[in-house]
Formats: sequence, C-alpha cells, structure tokens
Amino acid sequence: MSSAHFFATIIRRDLLLAWQQRGDLLVGVVFFVLVACLFPLAIGPEPKLLARIGPGVLWVAAILANLLALPRLFNNDWQDGSLEQLLITPTPASVMVAGKLTAHWLTTGVPLTLIAPLLGIQYGLENDTLLTLIASLLLGTPTLSALGSIGAALTLGVRQGEMLLALLVLPLYAPVLIFGSGAVAAVAGGLSGMAELSLLAAILCATLFLAPWLAAMAVKLAVE
Repeated sequence: MSSAHFFATIIRRDLLLAWQQRGDLLVGVVFFVLVACLFPLAIGPEPKLLARIGPGVLWVAAILANLLALPRLFNNDWQDGSLEQLLITPTPASVMVAGKLTAHWLTTGVPLTLIAPLLGIQYGLENDTLLTLIASLLLGTPTLSALGSIGAALTLGVRQGEMLLALLVLPLYAPVLIFGSGAVAAVAGGLSGMAELSLLAAILCATLFLAPWLAAMAVKLAVE
C-alpha cells in the first residue's frame, strides 16, 4: 500500500469512527456555541464593546472546543489495540499521524469555522470582518490540530492525561490565538489583516511539516 493510499485510508477510517460517535463531535460544537453566546449576555448589548471583544471571544471558544476533542485523537485506538497494529504497517508512522490529525481537523476545525460567522453576527461584525474570521480559522484550526497531536501523543496512557494535555498545548496555542484574533480585530478597526494571516500561514506550514514526525515518535514511545 502506498503512503498516499494509507493516508486516505486513515482519514476515511477516522471519519467513519467519528460519525459513529457523533455525539462526541456535537459536544465540542455545542460548547463553542454556548461560550460565544454567553459573553454578550454577560457584558450587555453595547455594540462597540461587543465588536471589540468578539474576535478574541470566538477564537478562545474555538481553542477550548478543539481542546475538548484532542483526547480522542489517539486514545480510543490505543485502548482497543488498533494503534499498535497501525504502527507495525510498513508505511511510516508519520503518515498515520498525518491522516489522523487531518480527520480530526475535518471533524472539529471545519464545523467550528462554518459556525463562527453566524456567531460573529451577534457581535456586530461586518462582512469583511467575518470573511477575515473565516480565513483566520481556516489557517489556524489545522495548526491547532497539528500542535494538539503532539500533546495528545505525549500524554497517551498517562494518568490524568487530559489535564496534562491542556497544560502542554495551551501555551503552544498562544501565537495562533494572538495572530488569529489580531487579524480579525485589525480588519474590524479598518486596517489590513494580511500580516497576521501571513504569520498564521507560516506557522501552519511549519507545524504541518514537523508535527506528524514528532507526534509519531511520541506515539511509538507510548506504545512501547
């Protein structure tokens, strides 16, 4: 089996498993919606204030929703023994990890990106700001999944691993949060957000290159 075929097979397998456990997927989406909707209720209907805090609130909510889904990236396969079977295939383990984090992004990052503009309307964000929000999430959420795969692999099988996972990945998420929300805030303020989006794209390229390899090494150590 070629690496490309194995990569596509892992994505299809994980998507089917995610569909069978779609209740877990809804938890992250519902959490994202609730967090984004509760802030206007707590702060009040001041349009300028909501427009100013909206990008940051939506990005923080997206990060926390992504964090909720990270434990299932490797844990289920590790518990039923299928992760060991995937590792003994002739295809490099990094290809398997790349397929799993791609499926994770498709089931978490893409739904959040699609819902975010609807939630941005309640913060009074204009059309160009909403488009920038979509662009920032399209660039940022794959980075969250890639960085999260490293943390999920390092905490695989560790006692209280979910708490440790949050402590590991949240500091890594900080640059993505800063540039993602900064791009949206810049456009909302009448400036260009291309600088922040370019930095997000650079971070995405770096993480997609390094994360599968690093996470694969961590998974092998956890299984052994």
